[in-house]
Amino acid sequence: MKKYILGLFAVAVVSSCVSQQERAMKSADKNFILKAANDNFTKKKWKNALALYDRLTNLVAGTDDFPNVGFNTAYANYYDKSYKLAGHQFKNFAVNFPKDPRAEEAAYMSALCYYEGSMDYNLDQSTTETAINELQDFLTNYPNSERSKNISQLIDELSYKLEFKAYENARQYFKMGEYKAANVALENVLEDFPSTKLRPKIYDFIMKSRYELAVKSVYELKDERIESALSYTRMVEKELPNTEYSKTATDLRGKLEKEKENFVVVKKQTEARIAALTIRQKKEAEKLAEKNKTEQQIKDQISNEKKAMQIQRDSAALQTPPPAATFKIQR
Repeated sequence: MKKYILGLFAVAVVSSCVSQQERAMKSADKNFILKAANDNFTKKKWKNALALYDRLTNLVAGTDDFPNVGFNTAYANYYDKSYKLAGHQFKNFAVNFPKDPRAEEAAYMSALCYYEGSMDYNLDQSTTETAINELQDFLTNYPNSERSKNISQLIDELSYKLEFKAYENARQYFKMGEYKAANVALENVLEDFPSTKLRPKIYDFIMKSRYELAVKSVYELKDERIESALSYTRMVEKELPNTEYSKTATDLRGKLEKEKENFVVVKKQTEARIAALTIRQKKEAEKLAEKNKTEQQIKDQISNEKKAMQIQRDSAALQTPPPAATFKIQR
């Protein structure tokens, strides 16, 4: 019996709540709707509160309730994880009610909403960039605020996300064996984020990229790339002494020195083959030139003989008298 009574009581409470929400949604009474909306807000029923606050927007316009409705609406959206919308609403509140005691809080919450709306590093980071700008604006506008104490930490966190995305994108080139592109992309990360915490890892992958480029290089660029890779290993040892990266640098430099020695031998052999080939080509060219010269001499001789014979024929024709005149008998 006791359980039955408690069950009826629970049903009655639920029915009452649902009834109040339904009546508020249908009502034109501003005060009743506002009370129901605020009750839902207090009970953390964000969607119900938002539905009613949405109805109140026009009803409270120009009244003292208007700022409260806007402020609570922004918070309800924030708690409902609609961060982009909440950030926009908080920002509007701070701009439209600059003298309201809650203006600073609204500005802070606006920046915080953009921070919460920042996507994972592997997704589009336009929201992260916006969040950084909003947080920096808060620092500029409220430099002495108690709320500013953790802003720099939030900005660092978001900046690291941008750095890590750029680093991961560059590292993908290395994974795909595109070592030249990896080297360029990783150096761009260092240029774009000079104070990045990822510098040791970036150094490591640039060093490995240059090593792979040197080892797998075409003949014409091998010397240059070996020297570039060796130089980078020395820089890493200097910048990151007594680390796993300096150990890797030492190991790679040893391999590069051997590669350099082997290439010196290959280079000498190649230069010797090129020199021998050049001599052979020169001799063949000389033979060909001599052959062409002989053939031309023969052609010239034949041409000269033909010209001499023609001259003789022309001379004989001039010395031969014309034939005697022929007389015709008249009939």
